Amino acid sequence: MAGAAAEQRRLATVVESWLGRPVLVIGDAMLDEWRFAESDRLCREAPAPVLTLRRRISAAGGAANTAVNIATLGGRALLVAPVGADVAGDELHDCLDRAGVWDRTVSQPHRPTPVKRRMLAGNQILLREDSGDPEDPLDADGVGRLLTALDCATEELKAAAGGATPTLVVCDYGLGGLPAPVRAWLVANRERYTTVALDAHDLADWRGLAPTVVTPSFAEAARLLARAAAGFGAAPRPAGRPAAGPDLHLDHPPVDPADGPSELSVGAAPGGARFAGTGGPSGTVGTGPTGEPTPGEDRVAMTGEGMSVTGTGVTVNTAAGEGVDRAELAESRLAELRAHTGADVVAVTLDTEGAVVGGADGEPRRSHSTPVPASHAVGAGDAYLAAMTLALAADAPLPTAAQLAQLAATITVSDTGTCVCRREDLLAALGTSGDGTAHPTLVGTAELDAIVADHRRAGRSIVFTNGCFDVLHPGHVRYLEQARALGDLLVVAVNSDGSVRRLKGPDRPVNPVEDRITLLAALSCVDHVVVFEEDSPAKLIETVRPDVYVKGGDYPPEMVPEAPLVRRLGGQVRTLGYVPDRSTSAIIDRIRAQGTPSAQPAEPARSAQSEAPQRMGRPA
Repeated sequence: MAGAAAEQRRLATVVESWLGRPVLVIGDAMLDEWRFAESDRLCREAPAPVLTLRRRISAAGGAANTAVNIATLGGRALLVAPVGADVAGDELHDCLDRAGVWDRTVSQPHRPTPVKRRMLAGNQILLREDSGDPEDPLDADGVGRLLTALDCATEELKAAAGGATPTLVVCDYGLGGLPAPVRAWLVANRERYTTVALDAHDLADWRGLAPTVVTPSFAEAARLLARAAAGFGAAPRPAGRPAAGPDLHLDHPPVDPADGPSELSVGAAPGGARFAGTGGPSGTVGTGPTGEPTPGEDRVAMTGEGMSVTGTGVTVNTAAGEGVDRAELAESRLAELRAHTGADVVAVTLDTEGAVVGGADGEPRRSHSTPVPASHAVGAGDAYLAAMTLALAADAPLPTAAQLAQLAATITVSDTGTCVCRREDLLAALGTSGDGTAHPTLVGTAELDAIVADHRRAGRSIVFTNGCFDVLHPGHVRYLEQARALGDLLVVAVNSDGSVRRLKGPDRPVNPVEDRITLLAALSCVDHVVVFEEDSPAKLIETVRPDVYVKGGDYPPEMVPEAPLVRRLGGQVRTLGYVPDRSTSAIIDRIRAQGTPSAQPAEPARSAQSEAPQRMGRPA
């Protein structure tokens, strides 16, 4: 119990430590547009629904959403990206301003802002319209202004941080916002950034960057392995930070990979190759442009042995045999992915299945997520990338960074729209308030004093109650809800198993203390749960010094044994009546009565009650 609370506070400390950390985001910025409509009929012209637009929402997308997530998580985010001089660009600027992102985007008058428009009916995405052609390259003037903005932004963040080296996040989604000169500049100036995070559809484009962390999707990792199998992958990072060289691959594939975890346009060379087990390529066939996809390439498909890329002859598999899943396949290839990307950390994201993360220690770490509708998960990867980057920049251990990144992605997917994780939401998920006051639910007696002091400094009134709470029932819930209404937060002290036996008899508790406190902690009206070994809560009362001490019963407060102590400490005592016909003893009696054999009808209740203590007292 105390260990779980301490872990929550440790994670919350990392979130607090990255507050104000300078992060430069560069890449493909876009606008996400959500159009919510209603439909109650089909049109006469075709078997298609007639939609009536009810609501429209605009949000930052791509690199812009990553910058927004960094800002809302508490970092100091600055965005450099080409943005069109159009209506979509104006809306994107507004989104950045609202989130507190330092907008250093570069206007491109003759190049439209990329937009993804989604039309929904009943929270179901009916269609998506993409505009903004990645084939429209930046002209020489646009590239020059982008490089100037990049250089100035780096120095601006460094000055704002008192000379500290900023963090860099690169978001390359193949939309043309990172042309070859910009990629080469970032590789050549790698030493100007301490932590570098890379999220790229085509990881082979970034050979030589030596990022701290890369976050490919399963499909993007598959593409890189396929190219490596064909002999055209990136080489392992040499000692030190390499500069751009003549072998740096800087050409994008001509098509953007299809959405979804199970299909993509892969980038293997013509002719293909086969990659078996966990060793190197067993053969390379054909020649061609480095990493360029061919028209014959089709899909990545899962097989019993792993994954195959059809149309090229490239097969990537593991020795795991039948039943291999994407997580197992990713885990078996983490070392190769680190070598091909030159990254210290590789986090392969598996959408609804979580992520697999590997670092220099070679130990894979698996995190899980909760499946949600696709319309809820748009941009969840941006939240993952933002939290992972901030945690690593704050020198958090890799397991901690991976845990926080997955948590940030998971808590953003509760509704339709582009995912944004706020610092307050992340801290709340860790049992901590946004002002830094610790709020773990399950606490130890040693931690309680400091936690109460934090609440006092925040000006909160504290309600305290105690009991066995052996079989939680509606009477308990109503009682605790009424107690919580008497102040700002409720602390519930629970008798230990030994204490319950001394108070209630050898056949109690029915449920061990671990189960009892877990149920109490799940109630929204309960803020903290603590276990005490004594028969009286007097020591805890002296620690908490509650503003209100609550007991259940129909007697006056003067009859409460703890009343003199509470009043001496400056608190008041309240008694709350029990809910009629709702008690632990009555529930236990009913269970025992129902367990009486039907063959013994005479005095079933008394027989069950008299024999049950012996039955319940024996080990199961």
